[in-house]
Amino acid sequence: MSSDLSPVVAASTRWLLSAFPPSAGPLNDALAEAQARQAATIAAALRYPTELDAGLVNMLGPGGSGRLDAVTGSDAHPPAEAEYAWRTWVDETVVSWAACLLADAALAAVAAACLAATHHGADGVGDARRLTIPGPRDHRAAPLLRHPDLLGPIADLHRESLLGLLDRHPAGSSPE
Repeated sequence: MSSDLSPVVAASTRWLLSAFPPSAGPLNDALAEAQARQAATIAAALRYPTELDAGLVNMLGPGGSGRLDAVTGSDAHPPAEAEYAWRTWVDETVVSWAACLLADAALAAVAAACLAATHHGADGVGDARRLTIPGPRDHRAAPLLRHPDLLGPIADLHRESLLGLLDRHPAGSSPE
């Protein structure tokens, strides 16, 4: 069983970037993608903290983007076949938690510190500075992706479960 979460992270990152596109320009695309990928990576590692959890999501699939699309209104135009395939790997909870992290750098720092308590370890996202200490250039590159009010409906879907998880397992502690 594989414990690689890259399909979930890639699809969740892609969903975030399609729902909250970056400012125009290739550098902005890269900076926004880096922020979304760091958030999705941390969220996925926290959502699937053990090797067994990650293996099961790879075997069973995460559920898809249906509810997220409905919340953002993008379900009005059903996706084409090629568009639909990657959407099946979107994890609603991972996207919601990533939205929480993108909207709140302090929460992102706590979540990143908690990665050490997972099977994935803290090295999976490096220092995550674009997420935890975003600079002015990061905010300019991804104004929609970092806007708490715009992210609110998505973040609110599973915010309480993220806050509960981070409260139960403070940074540096191991899960019970």
